[in-house]
Amino acid sequence: MIWVATALALAGLAALPFAIEARKRPVDPQALVREGGEIAPLRHGATWYRWHGDGPGPVLVLVHGLSTPSWVFSGLTDGLAGLGFRVLRYDLYGRGRSARPAAVHDRALFTAQLGGLLDHLGIDEPVTLLGYSMGGAIATCFAAGHPGRVARLILLAPAGMAYAPAPLLARAARWGLVGDWLWLLAGGRHLCRGARAEAPRATAIPDLAERIAREVATRGYLPAILSSERHMLTELLEAEHRQVRDHGLPVLAIWGARDTVIPPPAISKLTEWNRRARHVVVPDASHALGYTHPAQVLAALKAEPSAP
Repeated sequence: MIWVATALALAGLAALPFAIEARKRPVDPQALVREGGEIAPLRHGATWYRWHGDGPGPVLVLVHGLSTPSWVFSGLTDGLAGLGFRVLRYDLYGRGRSARPAAVHDRALFTAQLGGLLDHLGIDEPVTLLGYSMGGAIATCFAAGHPGRVARLILLAPAGMAYAPAPLLARAARWGLVGDWLWLLAGGRHLCRGARAEAPRATAIPDLAERIAREVATRGYLPAILSSERHMLTELLEAEHRQVRDHGLPVLAIWGARDTVIPPPAISKLTEWNRRARHVVVPDASHALGYTHPAQVLAALKAEPSAP
């Protein structure tokens, strides 16, 4: 009987993280629209978006990264609108107010979401894409595949060249079903702990830790991060960056001098693949430079010759 009890206990332990995930609250985009923004009913599910700035200027689309929804750009949106852009931000699938589709979170899913949103909004003119971290990889893939829809590319600590994930996430990504179990068991605590550590420097998002805790408590968020780690962040985008170069699209890359997630070799890789790309390094900035050093990021954009 002891072995039966042991087997049942082990089975319960194995099932526990999946049961907890299944009992989390689902995202309700329509209810959250009351907080601002709108919903686009796209092929793979509802996509939340919001406009900033109402002038006649060119469209700039913000594409966020792995774990922080589009509110990660809170310190930049007003400044970008002040530069003359019509700023569009949206939540990637699996994050924020957007749907959590049961799909592989790869370039096909994310570029289809971006293209579908532009189609839904009737945006025909080429747009400026500003991609942060994983969003930089998504923006690069979209620009390489749809050069006629992109006027220029702004990359903020972009993935796709060199990437050093947290050890827990890296192990979970490699370990298949065991990795699923590990990430559902410990990933939420890992993300919340990281957000609490970053919060004192997150001047543009003072409630960073609370926001991440709400994401972790929403069904589908943790699986979306793990799927993205496995299928989007494993890619080296040499071919895509060379295509962007060959298409003649202007590229500005902004880096944090103390970024340990996208380490310094990424700069030399991008330089090798696209010698036309311009680079700005923000001193003392980490991977979180968009919300710890927003003034410096905006200054780099304002200094661009092609700024509105």
